[in-house]
Amino acid sequence: MSDKTPKMRLYHRYLGYFLAGIMAVYAISGITLIFRDTNFLKREKLVERTLSPNLKNEELGREIRQRELKIEKEEGDVVTFRQGSYNRATGVVKYTVKELPYFMDKLTHLHKADTKNPLFFMNVFFGLSLLFFVVSSFWMFLPNTTVFKKGLYFALGGAVLTLILIFI
Repeated sequence: MSDKTPKMRLYHRYLGYFLAGIMAVYAISGITLIFRDTNFLKREKLVERTLSPNLKNEELGREIRQRELKIEKEEGDVVTFRQGSYNRATGVVKYTVKELPYFMDKLTHLHKADTKNPLFFMNVFFGLSLLFFVVSSFWMFLPNTTVFKKGLYFALGGAVLTLILIFI
């Protein structure tokens, strides 16, 4: 056994323990994100706001963050769409949105953090930690052992399966 193997195992083990909670949170939020285009776990919430009066349909869609807003009917100053209504004279809009519960919403934002969000540091740290796990796992066994060689085959199999699924 080389001198580096016990140290690498030690780093791998304790970083793994440290990241176990983070990995559980990422797993739960990742599974939740898979269903983001459905109403899974979402609750309806009534929103009532006052916008600028006389907005055009496209502007109304932008203001209430509904990309493909479809107007169902217009009666006088009241514009009705599937999720609610807008009064062009007063600017009052009432509509429903479907949102994840507060805690789940916060979890999913963890996955979607970009450089404007302080959570992106955690995402970078987590990504680098996972990369460390990939590399350090090859120090768990000596290169001339059967376990190491089988591990290489499994690693190659995982990479190939992922690429196949990405490009299908």
